[in-house]
Amino acid sequence: MERRNFIQQVGAMSTLAWLSASPLHAAEHWAPKEGRSPFFLPPAPPLEHKGQMDIRVWVRSAATGGVYSCVECAVAPKVMGPAPHSHKALDELMYVLEGTATVMVGDEILEIPAGGWHFRPRQLTHTFWNASDEPLRFIDMYFNQDFEVFLERIFHELTPENGYARGSAAWKQEHDLLNKKYGLHYPADADEQRKQLIDRFGLR
Repeated sequence: MERRNFIQQVGAMSTLAWLSASPLHAAEHWAPKEGRSPFFLPPAPPLEHKGQMDIRVWVRSAATGGVYSCVECAVAPKVMGPAPHSHKALDELMYVLEGTATVMVGDEILEIPAGGWHFRPRQLTHTFWNASDEPLRFIDMYFNQDFEVFLERIFHELTPENGYARGSAAWKQEHDLLNKKYGLHYPADADEQRKQLIDRFGLR
């Protein structure tokens, strides 16, 4: 029943985002479009965090005509997320599957327990972390941007195994290119903010 309710709610949110993203009449959205076909994603075991954090793509933007994509994210206990940042044109919707996510938007910090949703509109500075002693898993949903491609590049390609040691010149160059392409903006003191959150909540 929980899974069915989750799928129904995601479907409703996706439809609203789809219809609001274009001035076209609603009926036109339901017309079949070239390159878009039904698809089925079979169940998979819960994603493991691999020591700190990992992502797994579920729905790809290319499969929905650029309308919607989502990833599963697993975060180990007491692990900090990215430095505070904003998106120029991306809206995010989080659904927590397991554990509790702590989210900061601007100066507000709130906890999102399992079963809870959190919407982060574009151009608002935000970040997240797992302040608890239990693993965190959530689905992060993206509208009208292939942000899952950005995350795959960050988590699975720009790695030491592929010649991108964290903090190296090559790593920074690729990160800068991705941030520019996907419209991410970091405040001047983003790294300091992140450090303060790590110290405040006992994170790593």
